[in-house]
Amino acid sequence: MELSSLLDELHLSSSSEKLLPSPTLPPITELLTRLQEKLIGASSDSEKTTLIGRVERLFQIADPDWLFPQASQANQDAQREDLQAAYSSLVCALIGCAALPLCEDDCSSLPASAYRSIPCRAEPVCSALSALLGTLGNTGGLDVLLLAVAPPICVFAVTHFQDQAWTSSSSRKAAQRLQEALLRAGRWRDSPHLLMGDVSQGEEEGGKKKKRRGIVGGILDVLQPQLAKDSWHRCDAVKLVFAWTLLQVTRPALSPHLARLLPPSLLFNDHFRQENCILGVRCLHHVVLNTPAADLRQFNRAEVIYQALFKHLYTTEAAVIQPALSCLSDLLLVLEKPPSSLAPSLSPRKPCRHDDVLRLVLTHMEAEHKVALRRVYASALPPFIDRMGMAVCRHLKRLERVVLGYLEVRDPPEETSRLKILEALQKTIRTSWPRIAGRVTVLLRCLLKLLLDVSSDSQLSDSVRQELMNQTTLCIEQLDGVSQGNLQPLLLQVDSSCCSSDILSCLTKITTTTDR
Repeated sequence: MELSSLLDELHLSSSSEKLLPSPTLPPITELLTRLQEKLIGASSDSEKTTLIGRVERLFQIADPDWLFPQASQANQDAQREDLQAAYSSLVCALIGCAALPLCEDDCSSLPASAYRSIPCRAEPVCSALSALLGTLGNTGGLDVLLLAVAPPICVFAVTHFQDQAWTSSSSRKAAQRLQEALLRAGRWRDSPHLLMGDVSQGEEEGGKKKKRRGIVGGILDVLQPQLAKDSWHRCDAVKLVFAWTLLQVTRPALSPHLARLLPPSLLFNDHFRQENCILGVRCLHHVVLNTPAADLRQFNRAEVIYQALFKHLYTTEAAVIQPALSCLSDLLLVLEKPPSSLAPSLSPRKPCRHDDVLRLVLTHMEAEHKVALRRVYASALPPFIDRMGMAVCRHLKRLERVVLGYLEVRDPPEETSRLKILEALQKTIRTSWPRIAGRVTVLLRCLLKLLLDVSSDSQLSDSVRQELMNQTTLCIEQLDGVSQGNLQPLLLQVDSSCCSSDILSCLTKITTTTDR
C-alpha cells in the first residue's frame, strides 16, 4: 500500500511515496486525529480492518523523525502533551475496534456466540500496535510517550492472551506477541518488571544508572472507570485484567496503590458467583501477604478484610472456605498476636479473633457431612492449634467431639481427614496435656477402635494403612505419657485373639517404649 493514497483518502495529500521530513507533509498529530475519526466512524468490520492495516503500514515504513517529532524549546511541554494525546487517542480507537460486548446485568453472562467476531477483530489491532511499539522502541528519548500508551496496550494484550470465550488460538498468539513487543519497547525484563519498574535500584544504560518506571498506576487509571460497584460485572475481562495486574505486584510496590487495589478486591469477594468470590479472596490474600501490617491496620483496613472473609466461614462451598481460611490465618497475625506467643498471666485471657475463628470452625466440623469440606476443615486444624498453643484448652470439649467423630468415618483413598485429625490430636496433647488426663480413657477407646478398623480395611493401600497405624500409635504413646504409664494395664487387657498381628505389633511397641 502506498502511504500517499492514505493521505489522499484523508484529504492530506502528498506527492511522495516514502514519507520523509518535508514542509509539504501534514503534522503527525493532525494525521493521527483524522485516523482516529475514521476508525470511530467506520461503519463495517471490513472498513475498520482496511484502516487498521493502513495504520500498521504507516508505522512500519514512515520516517521516525516525522512520526515522533522533537519538540521545540519554545513550546516543548505543550507539543509533547499534544503528541501524547494524539497517540493515546489513536491507540484507544484501535483498541475500541475489538472491544468486548457488555452484559446488561450481573445475574447472567454473555453466551460464547456473542464473542464470535472478537478474535478476528483483535488480531489486526495487535499487529498495528506491535508495529507502533517496534518503531517507538527503536527511537530514543521517548519514554514519556511510551509510558502514555503502554497502559491501554497492556490491558488490551492481557485481555486477549488469556484462554477465554472471546479469544482463539491465533488471537492469543497475536496478543502474546504484542505483550512481548511492549516489553522490548520499554526494555522491561518481564511482566512484573513492566508493572513495578525498578523498585530498588536502576539499571546500567550507557554508563549511567537509569531507573525503569512501572505502569501499574496507568493500568489502574485505565481500569478504574470500569471497576465501579455497579459496572465491573458487565465485562468479564475487567476482573481478569485487574487480578492479573494485582497478583504480580509485590511489596514494596503494592502499598502506594493499596487504596485503589483493595476496593475492587472486596467487590469481587462479596459477589454471589463462586468464581468471582474465589477471585476476590485470592486478591485479598495477595494484598495481605504483600502489604506491611502498619498499612493494613491504617484506616481499619485489616478489620474490613477480616469481616469480609469471616462471613465465608458460613458457606458450604469447599472451594471458597479453603482459600478464605488460609487468608484469615495470615490476616489474624496482622490484627493480633497469636495466643501461643502471649506471656502467661494470672488473670483470665480475654477471647480474641483466633478464638472466634476456631470456635466457628469446630462448630461447623461437628455437623459437616460433605467429604470435601471435612478435608478442608481437617487440614486447617493442625496449624491453627499450633497458633493457639495452650489457649486451645478453652475449646477442648468441642475439639474432643470433632476428633472422635472424624476418626470414626472413613475417608478413602488417602484418608486425608483422619490423618490430619490425628496430627491435630498430637499437637493438642503436647500443648494442653494437663487437661487431657481426664479424657485419656475416651480417646484411647477411639484410637484402639481406629487401629482395628484400619487393620481390617482391605480398600486401603499398604502405605496409607501403615501411616494411619503409625500416627495412631504415636497418639496412644502420648496419651500413655500424659497418664504417667497408667494405660499399661488397659493395653495388656486387649484380647489378642481379636487383633491382627499388626495391632499387636503396635501395642507391643507402645509398651516397650514406655518401659524404657
